[in-house]
Amino acid sequence: MLDDTLKSQLAAYLERVTLPIEIVASLGDDSNSAEMRELLQTIQSLRADKISVAYDGTDARKPSFSLKRAGTDTSLSFAGLPLGHEFTSLVLALLWSGGHPPKVEPEVIEQIKGLDGDFNFEVYMSLTCHNCPDVVQALSLMAIFNPKVKTTVIEGGAFQAEVTEREIMAVPSIYLNGALFGNGRMLVEEIVAKLDTGAAAKDAAKLSAKDPYDVLIIGGGPAGAAAAVYAARKGIRVGVAAERFGGQTNDTMAIENYPSVQETDGPKFAAALEAQTRSYGVDIMNLQMAQAVVPAPQVGGLIEVKLANGGSLKSKTVILSTGARWRNVNVPGEQEYKNKGVAYCPHCDGPLFKGKDVAVIGGGNSGIEAAIDLAGVVKYVTVIEFADQLKADAVLVNKLNSLPNVTVHTNAQTTEITGADGKVNGLKYKDRTTGVEHHVALEGVFVQIGLVPNTEFLRGTIDLSKFGEILVDAKGHTNVPGVFAAGDCTTVPFKQIVIAAGDGSKAALSAFDHLIRTPVVQAKVEEAVPA
Repeated sequence: MLDDTLKSQLAAYLERVTLPIEIVASLGDDSNSAEMRELLQTIQSLRADKISVAYDGTDARKPSFSLKRAGTDTSLSFAGLPLGHEFTSLVLALLWSGGHPPKVEPEVIEQIKGLDGDFNFEVYMSLTCHNCPDVVQALSLMAIFNPKVKTTVIEGGAFQAEVTEREIMAVPSIYLNGALFGNGRMLVEEIVAKLDTGAAAKDAAKLSAKDPYDVLIIGGGPAGAAAAVYAARKGIRVGVAAERFGGQTNDTMAIENYPSVQETDGPKFAAALEAQTRSYGVDIMNLQMAQAVVPAPQVGGLIEVKLANGGSLKSKTVILSTGARWRNVNVPGEQEYKNKGVAYCPHCDGPLFKGKDVAVIGGGNSGIEAAIDLAGVVKYVTVIEFADQLKADAVLVNKLNSLPNVTVHTNAQTTEITGADGKVNGLKYKDRTTGVEHHVALEGVFVQIGLVPNTEFLRGTIDLSKFGEILVDAKGHTNVPGVFAAGDCTTVPFKQIVIAAGDGSKAALSAFDHLIRTPVVQAKVEEAVPA
């Protein structure tokens, strides 16, 4: 089950357990149950003095197990084997239950403890989903710190009947008290905010009360993180307001071309970016979406950034690194069947389509990589490419052509994603050469047609290209004094992590140069008049 290296690592982590943990397993006679028994026996053997395991559970889901700190009423369960990307989630659940403190802001823990109500969460995940651990760990943390929160983590591959019955076609899928609560990656702060209805107003007031920054960075991807590190090293006050720290790297499965890092995955890379940024004392404000940038009223004045929650931040300089998002194909059916057969992450959602027919829209590197990945899981893959030939690298095209369960249609314009009974049942495309329209019967459509910059909120203030990218010069300057930009949201060619990081560093240096060359605005002081 676990090799010697993994056992050694697990043993080192479990040394941090200081309080007794009780695990109760509900097992059947199947091979998955046998594997779960072996896993739990290994865990117990590594810390028999603190971890007890019983095998007399009565949970209807088999195999499954619950774990809790002895003497508490907390409720956290894992149905199916929490291996793959979820092994870390299991280790953290053990550590937190065993008294090891989580790396979460104290105010978030207090918010969790203060939640009042009946919260029965079920989260469906897949072992290959790199977005799932954030949700699993968030809900596990909530169950451990608040007995009113019950969390069950369900591995979709082990409980296909449930997945089919609930028509789950995307992970992570979160249910609260039997109703769908959310799909996709969510941080613990985001989940708590949805439950604590007064949190947004309190957060807005707290943000608006912050002192002005020397450099305020909007966006926390590689460009934003690099900008924060370079600016903070100058000894000035730096803040980062980000929707999610790490940006697109959170959705990247493998990173193998970043200098000095031979191989890593996106979530690990994003976590390392955030850890390094925090180490420099940068004020990181997660889950914040910018809504407007108000230029300084005078040279040397403060720039204001208005946030979606009603709060605002002020700074002497601003660096925009808002990144980009997956481009929609914008045809009938796409929005209607999103998460009901329409997906954007083959690594996350591919296993849910095991043995089924799917399509990939897009013939660039991301599309062909997705098709190759899916071909090993699904029954059949149809690739739809608008151009007259695939645009992916030759090595990827050659690999794709070697697969027996893939068909490629070039000069094909997707016209509609069709469905019935609330889920996808096919795709229509028009042959651009003959004008003839075709329909392909399938159950999943993966959209992989590139990115669109997150810059809509800047229109009318910052000069943008016809593609919506921020116009920048060689030093990252925009048309607004004191406002700089870097990364995939700009006109810089080649949207790559290493390029974004370099441009973020350059923007920070430009912002610092602007600060030291800009006259200080003296606040007007009223002369005191003797009574």
